Amino acid sequence: MARILIGGAGGAPANNFIMSLRASGDNDHLIGMCSVPTDLMLADTDEKYVVPYANAPDYATQLCAVIRKTHPDLLHLQHDFEVRRVSRERQLIEKQGVKLFLPDSLTVENCVDKSRSYAIWKDAGLPVPETILVTGVADLTDAFRQFDGKVWLRATEGGGGSGALPTDNFDFARLWIDRFDGWGRFTAARCLTARSVTWLSIWYHGELVVAQQRTRRSWNFGNRTHSGVTGITGVGETTSDPIVDETALAAIQALDSKPHAIFAVDMTYDIQGRPNPTEINIGRFFTTHYFFAKAGVNFAKIMKDLALYEKMPELPRKINPLPDGLLWIRGMDVPPMLTNIAQLKRLEHAAN
Repeated sequence: MARILIGGAGGAPANNFIMSLRASGDNDHLIGMCSVPTDLMLADTDEKYVVPYANAPDYATQLCAVIRKTHPDLLHLQHDFEVRRVSRERQLIEKQGVKLFLPDSLTVENCVDKSRSYAIWKDAGLPVPETILVTGVADLTDAFRQFDGKVWLRATEGGGGSGALPTDNFDFARLWIDRFDGWGRFTAARCLTARSVTWLSIWYHGELVVAQQRTRRSWNFGNRTHSGVTGITGVGETTSDPIVDETALAAIQALDSKPHAIFAVDMTYDIQGRPNPTEINIGRFFTTHYFFAKAGVNFAKIMKDLALYEKMPELPRKINPLPDGLLWIRGMDVPPMLTNIAQLKRLEHAAN
């Protein structure tokens, strides 16, 4: 039985991790910490602690105090900014006797900053949407001219479609960036299609341990945002497209020649049908990874066993071990459902 400290406990990304660990049957002692007390109340953990936000000056001091009090074996985080802060403070944190499962610091920095990862992928020759860092009105003007009068704006840092806006209106785009004080912290890119896919993987000192594709069929509450993107997957589906596998592997290896820990590659398809890498969720799982645990491949347990015991999983294959066509359907205030395409089609036929 391990003692595991979990950042962001009570939020959906960390709760999927907690549910996955509970489903493993290992009876681990789970310690939740979060900067939002009301979220923390929703965490199924054995202990709960409120900590400052990751960008607070005293975050590392308070985190180390929690570690000294609770004596965890492993610290796991499910938010980019917290991953980055812990990565920057890793020497201080590891001195407290807790293990981390993170890639090297440069890889974390390059992944959290989407403009940096884009530049690396472009230099490596990967298919990526043409993108401009918008530092001023002149850059925005260039983007509209180069991208045929329509751009995709988004913040260089943050998840959940942070600051995302597709628009063909220059004045609206300028006001949008003003609203977020985003000059120098937003990019403008050529618009891609609405199709997207994620490739979740775990590596151990350069060796791929497991990877699984998940195509996103829909976003929850997408009709309530300008972009249609919320970061909240409504329906996910297991798939196994070799081109997606190849693109994800190339995207990871362009950023890190010896990958280690968790790399979740988000890709969006262009009009030619090619998956374009748009970001990597680094050192953490994408929100709905409990889907894979319920389907039979528990990524959280695999990560824990590697980080603490150097134990490799027994799997039928490393890449896409789950069958195609499994569906994970999510809503608000209802448990998610694991089903498959055949069952969905039967329901659709019954309605016609």
